[in-house]
Amino acid sequence: KLRDWLFSRQRYWGEPFPVVFDEEGVAHALPDEMLPVELPEVPDYSPKTYDPEDAGSEPEPPLSRVQEWVDVELDLGDGRGRRRFRRETNTMPNWAGSCWYYLRYLDPVNTESFVDPENEAYWMGPRTEPVPGAPAGTRDPGGVDLYVGGVEHAVLHLLYARFWHKVLHDLGHLSSEEPFRTYFSQGYIQAPAFVDARGQYVEAREVEEVVGDDGQPAFSWNGEPVTREYGKIGKSLKNMVSPDEMYAAFGADTFRLYEMGLGPLEQSKPWDTRAVVGSQRFLQRLWRNVVDEETGEVVVVDAPLDAATSRVLHRTIDAVRTDYAELGFNTAIARLTELNNALTKLEGGVPRDAAEQLVLMVAPLAPHIAEELWMRLGHEESLVHAAFPVADPALLVEDTVTCVVQVRGKVRDRLEVPADITEDDLRALALASAKVQAAVPDGIRTVVVRAPKLVNVVPA
Repeated sequence: KLRDWLFSRQRYWGEPFPVVFDEEGVAHALPDEMLPVELPEVPDYSPKTYDPEDAGSEPEPPLSRVQEWVDVELDLGDGRGRRRFRRETNTMPNWAGSCWYYLRYLDPVNTESFVDPENEAYWMGPRTEPVPGAPAGTRDPGGVDLYVGGVEHAVLHLLYARFWHKVLHDLGHLSSEEPFRTYFSQGYIQAPAFVDARGQYVEAREVEEVVGDDGQPAFSWNGEPVTREYGKIGKSLKNMVSPDEMYAAFGADTFRLYEMGLGPLEQSKPWDTRAVVGSQRFLQRLWRNVVDEETGEVVVVDAPLDAATSRVLHRTIDAVRTDYAELGFNTAIARLTELNNALTKLEGGVPRDAAEQLVLMVAPLAPHIAEELWMRLGHEESLVHAAFPVADPALLVEDTVTCVVQVRGKVRDRLEVPADITEDDLRALALASAKVQAAVPDGIRTVVVRAPKLVNVVPA
């Protein structure tokens, strides 16, 4: 039940079919020594489509305009000598390459085969260890560990890739039965789109925001009112945001950080270019924590971390490791921002140990600035060879907790107490509270203690 994937398309951008047709219209596969077939230069990339108003109109693929490429004389090595042939002027769609590109990544410089069997088995072959989260005895089919893509990928690309992969497996070229083990569906990045009175989308970048008669924001395009809505960024809604413009204005790292911080990866999120400055400020503060903006000198200090900073650092490490494992990039960014701000407030400079571990944690999100800071911190080898920070379990234990003291079920006081306080000591502290004493003028019937977080006082 594979959907029709329109494998032959009248466009230039695609792989040429390695076949030619003789004068009788019979198709012949090109011999290996004539591969690959390369696309020629063309005067115009746009295909000419069928005109329903013109009975004599026919579609015209861009390749048909290069006759010296289409009509050729070839010796196919079949003993019949040189003959005239016609090349196929349609091309294969992007499915032809994208359905198996992940296999080529395993062995990109191999000139003998698309992937060496040992490389494929190492990276994608079935594993003998238990499959995480699966019932006992479940056999691992192999495949890429994690695939992240939008919903179109789930119903198009992944379906076709699985078909392609199954064929290669059945032919004995692959040890893995499946192309992907786990799929994660990311949400859309959405942006404002604008519709005119005809119901047609207009270029979002050409829309001006004005103040309406009611004092509320309104929108106009070429002097005509338009209605704002939100939708997936793309050509169809004419609301595209060019990454090149973002790179030029803010840098690639800021762009990456902003996208990852918009919200949970699986949810669709609105795009707002004005909010990018928040991500830029985070990276600016990170830079200033390591490098003096005026002199370019490294300003970290070779001093031990105080107890409070150590706890903040290691709790951040522990949380960020969990966030990354769960693809929670937005929460990781929030935690890194808190740590970065805490380091900014330190008197006497940021300790080197804290700065280096912060840089390593930022690297997956903002690799370019992290690499630069790592080198400036005195490391000759790239940070990709450094171990990711690991939290010290001893520093994850809370020293103090907040204990809620209730009288008749109503909160009367909150006490900061040691995490290991005994019930007797906590009872004494709670009853000594002036707020509690004022709430029980007639005495106390009983006290229920749930150390270290709750004390409930029942009046007489």
